[in-house]
Amino acid sequence: MKKILLVFGTRPEAIKMAPVYAELKKHTVLFDTRVCVTAQHREMLDQVLDFFSIKTDYDLNLMKAGQSLNQIQASVLIALKPILEEFRPDLVLVHGDTTTTMAASLSAFYERIPVGHVEAGLRSFNKYAPYPEEINRQVTTRIASYHFAPTELARQNLLNEHIADAAILVSGNTVIDALFSGLSILNHRHSPAIELIKPLLDTSRKIILITAHRRENFGDAFENMCQAMLAISKRTDVQLVFPVHMNPNVREIVFRLLGNQPNIVLIEPQPYEAFLYLMQQATLILTDSGGIQEEAPSLGIPVLVMRDNTERPEGVDAGVVKLVGTSKEAIIAEAFALLDDNAYYTTISQKANPFGDGFAARKIVDFIAKLFN
Repeated sequence: MKKILLVFGTRPEAIKMAPVYAELKKHTVLFDTRVCVTAQHREMLDQVLDFFSIKTDYDLNLMKAGQSLNQIQASVLIALKPILEEFRPDLVLVHGDTTTTMAASLSAFYERIPVGHVEAGLRSFNKYAPYPEEINRQVTTRIASYHFAPTELARQNLLNEHIADAAILVSGNTVIDALFSGLSILNHRHSPAIELIKPLLDTSRKIILITAHRRENFGDAFENMCQAMLAISKRTDVQLVFPVHMNPNVREIVFRLLGNQPNIVLIEPQPYEAFLYLMQQATLILTDSGGIQEEAPSLGIPVLVMRDNTERPEGVDAGVVKLVGTSKEAIIAEAFALLDDNAYYTTISQKANPFGDGFAARKIVDFIAKLFN
């Protein structure tokens, strides 16, 4: 039996690792699978663990208010070492681009334990956007022994960086697996969180769902984005719903510019199931996030990405995502075009999702099983 340790710390990581965890747990004869959470995010992480019934074996509980990236990295390195020494996994699985991902990979490397990188090969080629995620990904690539690329483009990025083809699997993105699994769970489970937000929505209007929290957008860019949202909210046929990230830099600007405005509903960050429900109700999504660019096309919802570049260009190339930057005028123009031109909207909403088919986790676990045969 081979020992597998999954390490993650944030809500997005937990969502995308949940299908891999579930698939590994189907093979208890082959794998002793354990989970270590750093709790880089705490409350938002716990909601996902509960929703997907993920049992944690090690909880580092490292979240502290106002901690720096340096502090997070140092804490993960120090706290993970005794766990790796005690469990001695045959493989450590990390996900994506967080500080937890990079630090856990480095900690495993120091113990000479192979690393598998789920969602490998994404690149913006700008080390400060997204920040610090772009460098976190690149460092993890240098350390990892196995690379689970969501798309052919991600695979090509890895090949261009001299990663051996045999070490790469094009798996699709596990976020699509999580999306389908989450929707299935909701069909069989009552959600108090969804019931709480239903009365806030005016479904006679077009719901525009918003998420925004990227560090590189703080300052003028974020103010421009909020001004665009304010202008869009003046339409009588829309309602903007904005779960506001807990980061104080986000909350200060959002509540100052968008608080107590007609047609704008500011709510607290939502549990995963409630956010799935909000996506299902949305006509359009405005975001600077990464995962939503991958999820929304499976629901037929156009996405406007309020960033100057994206490490997920497949969505842009496929025409399901529009990169609009942080210009107030550009955001408004593209939003109005989608809201007013039914033919244009339909063209985008009916295109296939380039990020996966919902079977990424199965492909990843099959690959790992063959490694140890």
